[in-house]
Amino acid sequence: MSQVLRLVMFVVLVLTVTSCEDVLEEMPHDIVEENFYQTADDIKSAVNAVYLPFRGGTFTGNYAVIVDTHTDWGYGRGSRAVLNDWNGLNTSWANGVGAMWNGFYLGIRNANIVIANAPANLDDGQEAVDQYVAEARFLRAYFYLQLVRNWGGVPLRTELNMEEQNLPRNSIDQVYDLILEDLLAAESGLPEDQSEIGRPTSFAAKTMLADVYLDLAMYDDARSKAMEVIQSNKYSLVPVTTRDDFWNIFGPDVITSLEEIWYIKYSHLEGQGNFMGWIVNHASTNLYNFGGAFAHYSVATDPFYQNWPDDDLRKSLWDIADFGLGDSTIVTRKFPDPNAVTRNDISTDFPIYRYAEVLYIFAEADTRVKGAPTPEALDAVNQVHRRALGLDPTQPASTDFVAGDYNLESFIDLIIEERGYEFIFEAKRWFTLKRTGKAAEILKENRGVDIPEKHYLWPLPNSELNFNEAINDDDQNPGY
Repeated sequence: MSQVLRLVMFVVLVLTVTSCEDVLEEMPHDIVEENFYQTADDIKSAVNAVYLPFRGGTFTGNYAVIVDTHTDWGYGRGSRAVLNDWNGLNTSWANGVGAMWNGFYLGIRNANIVIANAPANLDDGQEAVDQYVAEARFLRAYFYLQLVRNWGGVPLRTELNMEEQNLPRNSIDQVYDLILEDLLAAESGLPEDQSEIGRPTSFAAKTMLADVYLDLAMYDDARSKAMEVIQSNKYSLVPVTTRDDFWNIFGPDVITSLEEIWYIKYSHLEGQGNFMGWIVNHASTNLYNFGGAFAHYSVATDPFYQNWPDDDLRKSLWDIADFGLGDSTIVTRKFPDPNAVTRNDISTDFPIYRYAEVLYIFAEADTRVKGAPTPEALDAVNQVHRRALGLDPTQPASTDFVAGDYNLESFIDLIIEERGYEFIFEAKRWFTLKRTGKAAEILKENRGVDIPEKHYLWPLPNSELNFNEAINDDDQNPGY
């Protein structure tokens, strides 16, 4: 057994939600070397270790708020203010995002171990094993997607070279090729329905494929994959009529919902919660029993907020909280938990993909393919917009957007705007602005800043530059 394989025995993830016995449960197991990977349960334990980056500071809260602070509505307080200076990252934050680089590669390493060592001819349980390998490939694709979006081309570490330390940067195209290869394998290998709440399905793979196809301007493919999810009739928007109803989507006691495609699951157990509550909350909101660091916020006088219609219930998820930065400071109430067990552990799940995003992906891709907004694209956007106004998402309304008011360009702008309102602190807007080429225009218009080229990518971390001899300072991203 390789040294890499031995290491996985020490990193089996705990990810338990006790309120439902069919929720993803990933408890530590005592696995001895001679019988490791001889059963489906063995490989299940190894797959559970792939979720490790979703615990602790790598992902829980930190990643989402860092990415969203690069937007036209996002602000960071104190040392985090550099994140919304749009001038690249300083040394401190280069190391900060470097920890995320390391976390994503930890998940990739653990996925590689599963893919490389999963038994291929079990007498009993081979179907389950194949599904776990598909799950590992799905997760590996997700981690590489975060790497390529934030750092550009990165070293491709796979099951074929995972013991090699010195690997050069691959091109962006090569990274996306692996992502697509993994997601297509996951799409065919994952079940349609969750084996446990929290595990990805074939429809989660289709959704991520649609998202990736948008990145690659493969609009017909993005449209097709989003349509497959829509036509499955497995998902729908959770209706709301008041701002408190958003607790049925983001509340701490939600186990799952019809809107959930793939969420990271958290629980009321010490060390098993989401860090988001501490980062974004302020004591005055009474939404979080540990007060909060209020490290990330927005400002009610900014054009993003000012242009947001007041009858949109999503806007009501911001509260005024004057903590010394002015009486127009606003903080989100989107991820509450008044009964967190520790400062770092709210049980609110983190949405990676929910049905609202599938509707937006379809609407954008369909419009780009057809050259103008179609009735189907309009209805997809209107479903989310109706819900935001407290209306039945499935029933036409007098407030609906209508085709005669939009051409191709203006409808894409509408989708970008609506996505901005919908996905606050879900790590979506910055990538949308970059992908559509709108970042410079919108940040100039809404925040009066010119984005230098260096800010579009994060710097390669010192951990990689110092220990990977195939990469040197000349390989660093521009401006660092």
